[in-house]
Amino acid sequence: MTIAQKENTSIPIWLAIIRLLRWDKPAGRLILMIPALWAVFLAAQGSPPIPLVGAIILGTLATSAAGCVVNDLWDRNIDSQVARTRNRPLASRSLSVKVGFGVAIVALICALAIASYLNPLSFWLSIVAVPVILLYPSAKRVFPVPQFVMAVAWGFAVLISWSSVTESLDNAMWMLWGATVLWALGFDTIYAMSDREDDRKLGVNSSALFFGKYAPTAILICFAGTVLLMSWLGVTMELTFAFWLTLGIAASGWVWQYLRLKNPQMPSSAYGEMFRQNVWIGFILLGGMIAGVL
Repeated sequence: MTIAQKENTSIPIWLAIIRLLRWDKPAGRLILMIPALWAVFLAAQGSPPIPLVGAIILGTLATSAAGCVVNDLWDRNIDSQVARTRNRPLASRSLSVKVGFGVAIVALICALAIASYLNPLSFWLSIVAVPVILLYPSAKRVFPVPQFVMAVAWGFAVLISWSSVTESLDNAMWMLWGATVLWALGFDTIYAMSDREDDRKLGVNSSALFFGKYAPTAILICFAGTVLLMSWLGVTMELTFAFWLTLGIAASGWVWQYLRLKNPQMPSSAYGEMFRQNVWIGFILLGGMIAGVL
């Protein structure tokens, strides 16, 4: 156990739980919330019921919290051997596995309670999403591109939120779903690039290892697919200039990230920075979607 890990075991339990839920790192919570908000605002033509928006926000917070805890339960022995994750509460043993299970159950119960507010289709989509969320962390042990499983889990935010307005799954929604899956695969591959050496030593899979030296190109292809699908969505829904302006800004940001990723001298801290930049890109697109349908 390192000095940092020993110090981590002495932190108050409430602070350890906050770190377990990643509430000290809001970027990961917000980036799940974004496609859910894209979906609910587009499906409602820019004016969804405020209580529904509140339920979507709370639901994504509860779901992402549960996902973080489940991920850490699966990976506590792996995380302790990875530089970026070794100080996570379960990996550093500042929280017990028993407490971790308890927190996960509470988060899932909260998510279920919020889902019960939604219509039957959205509720059952929420139930279907649970196995994907619970099994995603194990994918890195058996599947060469585990980030794709994560991206599919992310896509449920679109399915649930869109259907909560329309009570159906229509063509426009599937365009947004595809764009979300490709976007998530792109930004999570960026995030995985910082762990490549540790993952290789531990023998676990990641999209960054799978794509190897072509990872920047694969990320660019994911982002290009996102732009194409969102463009198709914009034409289908007859979105106005504001949407196209923000889509252009997003595309420029993704091209800039690709050019940075091609630099072999880029510091490892830059991967997390680019992950966080995608939060801002997502909110810029959300503003364009809202303005584009009004």
